Amino acid sequence: MTESVLVLGGSGAAGKHLVKILRAAGVEALAAGRNRARADRVIDLSDPSSLSAGLDGVSVVVNCSGIEDPTVAAAAATRGIAFTDIASDYNYFQQLEQVDGPILLCAGIAPGLTTLLAVEAARGGGPVDVVIGFGAGELGGPASAEFFDGLSGKSFTDPDGSQVRNYTRPKLFKLPAQAGYARFPALRTDFGDQNKLTADLGVPVRSYLRLDSRLATVKLAAFTLIPRLATIIPDMPGGSGWVVAAYGDTGQCHWAAGHGLYRATAVLTAEVVKRLLDNPIESPTWIHDWIKLDDLREPLEAAGVEFGTGI
Repeated sequence: MTESVLVLGGSGAAGKHLVKILRAAGVEALAAGRNRARADRVIDLSDPSSLSAGLDGVSVVVNCSGIEDPTVAAAAATRGIAFTDIASDYNYFQQLEQVDGPILLCAGIAPGLTTLLAVEAARGGGPVDVVIGFGAGELGGPASAEFFDGLSGKSFTDPDGSQVRNYTRPKLFKLPAQAGYARFPALRTDFGDQNKLTADLGVPVRSYLRLDSRLATVKLAAFTLIPRLATIIPDMPGGSGWVVAAYGDTGQCHWAAGHGLYRATAVLTAEVVKRLLDNPIESPTWIHDWIKLDDLREPLEAAGVEFGTGI
């Protein structure tokens, strides 16, 4: 029987690339969504009966919709269908860990690739700082706006026990020249793997975010510190270049950089999907407990992503 992959949000920014890449690899990929003109399977995630019918004959579900609802994952996992998500919210990940069934956590660039880079950086000791740089020119859609707005003003627990507000505590990092980013601080931001990695690696892991546009990065800080100011700071066009880097205690940096965040996400996720089809999991599993960085390096490099271990 042919194994099918259902891509929720299959016509979205990352989903459309994932469907195309999987089909090119000979995998039957079904784009799911509410738009009948663009979906192979019409599914409304707010309607349990719609989702249940859409899961028939599917082996893996990938959520690229941006909707972080653990009941969606449970609907698949309780039927033995592997579920993974490109989301980044830690509270959502905690809920997914409670689902009984095959759930793979962290199947995107951040977290996902950042998670594996942090594992490598921690081999030299901690603490580990993880920097995520996104190209502002590629983040104009509603899902991106929801992501950034959703973090604004919220706090999370630092490895030292203190409370940290998103988009605060700026810190300057030297990024690889391949990223093409001007020197500018990154801001503490709650990506979903930093708490899990702190526990698993036994060293503090802290994540930071910046954009390729300095003004756009300032606007993130304004969202948290002076919300009304953020409304009058103009948007500044940026590029499509992205970079992720993990800095260990020895000063060594493990990094990856490329252009086109959504396509790179899809390339990584496609590799994860193919591995799930070949090597099924049975319970909630974090990506760093399942594969290593070298398992993803070749397909990402073939897609134009550069890797390095120094600045």
